[in-house]
Amino acid sequence: MKTTPIKKEYFIGLLQSLKITNDEEINYLYEIYESIIDTINQVTDLASAYEFTPINHINVVLYLINEYRFTTSTLPIEKKREFFENEEFYNQLGSFVADKYLTNEQLKFEDEAFLNKFNPPISTLELYLNFSLRILENLKISDKNQNLLKDLLLKAFKMGKCILELLVKGFETEAFSTWRTLHENECLILVLVKNGQKVFNEYFKHIQYNLAFRGQIHSVEETDKIFEQIKSEMKKHDLKSKDMKKFIEYGYLYKIKNIDDFPHLKLNFRDGVETVAGLSEYSKIYEMASEIAHSSPLLFYSNRSYFFGITIINLYESFFRLEKVFDIFYRQIAQETEYDNFLHVKTTYLSQLQIIHRIFVERMVEINHSQKNK
Repeated sequence: MKTTPIKKEYFIGLLQSLKITNDEEINYLYEIYESIIDTINQVTDLASAYEFTPINHINVVLYLINEYRFTTSTLPIEKKREFFENEEFYNQLGSFVADKYLTNEQLKFEDEAFLNKFNPPISTLELYLNFSLRILENLKISDKNQNLLKDLLLKAFKMGKCILELLVKGFETEAFSTWRTLHENECLILVLVKNGQKVFNEYFKHIQYNLAFRGQIHSVEETDKIFEQIKSEMKKHDLKSKDMKKFIEYGYLYKIKNIDDFPHLKLNFRDGVETVAGLSEYSKIYEMASEIAHSSPLLFYSNRSYFFGITIINLYESFFRLEKVFDIFYRQIAQETEYDNFLHVKTTYLSQLQIIHRIFVERMVEINHSQKNK
């Protein structure tokens, strides 16, 4: 069954909402849009064995507008008229849009996912993440330490959303390797909040060290000065020149409280940041995620259901720890009514997330037990 183009007045309304109001452009784009719909109809008629879904006209228009804008965005309307009279450009633009719509919308590659975005293990956590991200984005903070913590929590919750997105698209190993980065972020957050001002100050210093190391300080004199400071501090800790990079990345750990409690402390993630954060129990999981991130055979020949399970379990556990930090952080700076709104969401949904986590852990235990008994 052929699809007819949307009426021109509706098309005009769409373009006006996208800030295209020039009549000449609108007429030109509507003519191309009509040709694109005709092309799509021809393709769907020829490929009758494939079950196409009804044409989404808004998506077709969005592909068209973005393709057109990408090509002509820097041109004044006078120059655009040259395109209007160019038949080759007209045909190419219509062809590109028809190809992209059919391939990206109708024939797109999709791995079958274990859960869709409407399923509570996904939708409930996404709700909580979205609510928390909105709060964080709207916070205006002058305190340097609080602002750093805000930025780190923002990035952590965004990564949580990214992991959920990958899971509902069927990309379990990619989601698991993203959890690895989230875990590094949460460990840094825990080290900072557990150890207070001295470590915050030192971390800011090491941010500058990193910028200098990566050539991001524009003043040569300032860069030289920073490197002299780095070498001086390394000498205090009996570090060699080969240790410079790891000192720059992890040297702030020398300022942690009760450093004598960590006699085997090293300037790395697993024996340093993760250990000080108190999350060494995740060391083996982190190692597995690192293998995935570095394209080991696990990446290519993995059990999808297994990696789905461990990813969502570890995502939830990271979230629970980060949520506690966020709660304390937000309670300190929010107005009472604002915090009460957050507390309502927490009271309503956190218990559901805890139940979901418990279900997944029990399932994973059952799977491991059944595999051992085979």
